[in-house]
Amino acid sequence: MSTEMMTGDKEKAIALLKSDAGKIQQLIEVQLENLTMPQCPLYEEVLDTQMFGLSREIDFAVRLGLVNVENGKQILGELQRKLDDLHEASVRK
Repeated sequence: MSTEMMTGDKEKAIALLKSDAGKIQQLIEVQLENLTMPQCPLYEEVLDTQMFGLSREIDFAVRLGLVNVENGKQILGELQRKLDDLHEASVRK
């Protein structure tokens, strides 16, 4: 495989992972705006499931050599900070 193709595949993998992370971030932001988590534990379960799925996607991309571990951790870390903000906001409510 040429270097150009491999670079293109890596860029596509990062873009797809960031897109999936963006969808989860949207769920978190909607929840932050409404702060309905205490009344809706199902929503928290959906977020947890989405985060788990994304972590598996990232692990797969890392194992294929399309994403380095640091980039994967950065994507998950940003989302985890948002989730922490959501939990803090729901506790303060």
